[in-house]
Amino acid sequence: MEKRNSDDQNRKKPNVIVFFTDQQRADSTGVHGNPLDLTPNFDWIARTGTWFSQAATCQPVCAPARSSVQTGLYPTETGVWRNRKHLRPDQKTLAAYFNDAGYATAYIGKWHLAGVRTGRDDWNQEPVPRDLQGGYQYWLGAELPEFTSDEYHPRLFDRDGSPVNLPGYRSDAYVDAAIRYIDAQEKNHPEQPFMLFLSIFEPHQQNHIDTFPAPNGYAERYAGRWTPPDLAGSSEAAAKLGGYWGAVKRVDEGLGRLLDAIKSLRISDETIVFYAADHGCHFKTRNNEYKRSCHESSVRIPCAAVGPGFDRCGQRPELFSVIDIFPTLLDAAGLSLPEGLQGRSVIPHLSGAPAADTGPETDRAREYSAGYPSDCPFEEQFIQISEDKVSRALRTRRWKYAVTAFELDGNEVPAASEYVEEFLYDMDADPWEQQNLIGLPYAERISAALRERLRQRILEVECAEVTIIPAPVQAAADQGQRTLLD
Repeated sequence: MEKRNSDDQNRKKPNVIVFFTDQQRADSTGVHGNPLDLTPNFDWIARTGTWFSQAATCQPVCAPARSSVQTGLYPTETGVWRNRKHLRPDQKTLAAYFNDAGYATAYIGKWHLAGVRTGRDDWNQEPVPRDLQGGYQYWLGAELPEFTSDEYHPRLFDRDGSPVNLPGYRSDAYVDAAIRYIDAQEKNHPEQPFMLFLSIFEPHQQNHIDTFPAPNGYAERYAGRWTPPDLAGSSEAAAKLGGYWGAVKRVDEGLGRLLDAIKSLRISDETIVFYAADHGCHFKTRNNEYKRSCHESSVRIPCAAVGPGFDRCGQRPELFSVIDIFPTLLDAAGLSLPEGLQGRSVIPHLSGAPAADTGPETDRAREYSAGYPSDCPFEEQFIQISEDKVSRALRTRRWKYAVTAFELDGNEVPAASEYVEEFLYDMDADPWEQQNLIGLPYAERISAALRERLRQRILEVECAEVTIIPAPVQAAADQGQRTLLD
């Protein structure tokens, strides 16, 4: 990074707000083609700021993905490769680096990085102890809000472990708490920049009832109105999509109130608002729950940012990952990046970027095979998958390739020495991943190239040499599909 001049050094660093949702599909947003007008505020950020239209998670499970956001490392490196694991108390997080730079740091909402202290069946409904709060100076959080509250009785805990019952619908209550924090910070310490991580629980399901409880009247408003093609014919999705869309709508309304608050405090021009999710949701169409699969519905997320360094950068073709959030936020705030990060800052690639068309994605040619800068390193995403299975995946501009160690329990081990090919999708021709090409003779050339690249990525990230066994050759179901690979 270039050295700042004296005027820059005297200028207040930008405030940073991370607006982080749980289990939100990319296509719940308007810019990704949802026709229900659920997310006008997210869409505004995408259109006026920077829209990472190809963003995806690096692990489609709550705790592992969150560990990567907080550290810039892959889950196998953080030690949080599945739920019920915790970050080490000495692990430097986003908060630690912003603390060192003189920021006030705050965390509000779901944490899910304190693990389990007294046994596998104890979901840690007790307060997160101070040594596992990630170094945040202000704390109003809960390890698993789905087990400490429901949608109209939100409960969090303060830094000392005292319960705090909040009024209102849960996502509203979290946003209200964030606005109160920002207002107090600006009144009492206007000269000090702040970094606030706001972790919204919605639209994740309420576990004990296995449904998506939206605010009163919202599920009814959206039930039966639009079903993404990958969920067509799913009775599970048909029964629950109304609540899911309703929860997304209310979350976006909260985002709008937060944007209004920083505008009314006259700090919009000096505040970065970075929106992302930990993973998506496939409504039990790919396995027996909602995520933990390599498919787009599980891994692809909404992601956009506005504010200093992000304004008017438009739609970006980079294959951005949640592991890249850590270095990108540090870089955007002008902080030095520590050595050893596995995520990459996208900031150098945004400098001087022209605004792009940010209409609905479905109305434009996809970016997987055209319009990609030749000098950009963000050409693939490496994805680790645990719990449901031990699996690895590679997502490129056009292809999705995944392998699995079928004989291993993903709850017991984080990785394997041998994998078998399981999935290959051509996302240009089959964006909803309905036709698995793995093992088809005309796809072997593609599989072979991706097989070697995935082996290299595993070696780079996990320092492990692995064997990937090619899938058995199958008879082509439709020889006409051969042209898709030309």
